[in-house]
Amino acid sequence: QVRLVESGGGLVQAGGSLRLSCAASGSIWHIKSMAWHRQAPRKSRELVARVTDRGDTDYGDSMNGRFTISRDNAMVYLQMNSLEPEDTAVYYCAADVVVVGRPFKTYWGQGTQVTVSS
Repeated sequence: QVRLVESGGGLVQAGGSLRLSCAASGSIWHIKSMAWHRQAPRKSRELVARVTDRGDTDYGDSMNGRFTISRDNAMVYLQMNSLEPEDTAVYYCAADVVVVGRPFKTYWGQGTQVTVSS
C-alpha cells in the first residue's frame, strides 16, 4: 500500500503565502515523480507543479511564477506566494511510485483545502 497525506492548507488573505506538504509512505521502492494538482468548484482538475526524480520541474499555465515545488526524498512541498482568490481550490498530492516487481503507478492523496479571501 502507498499513502499520500497532504498538510498545510487553510485560509489566507489575498497576497499571502502558504506552504503545502505531502508525505508518501508505504511499500515504496522508488518515486519517479511527485506533483500537485488542484480542482476548484465548477472547474476541471489542473496541474499545479510536478518534480521528477531527476529534479526537473514543470508548472501549470496559471501559476505565473508564484509557486515553487521542491522535493526531499518522500516529501514534496509547494510554496505558494502572492495568493489570489482564483487560487482557491482543493489541492491534491500525486506521486508516480514504483513498487517492487511492478511498473510505476500514480497514487493520489485525499486533498487539502486552500481558501484565499479577497
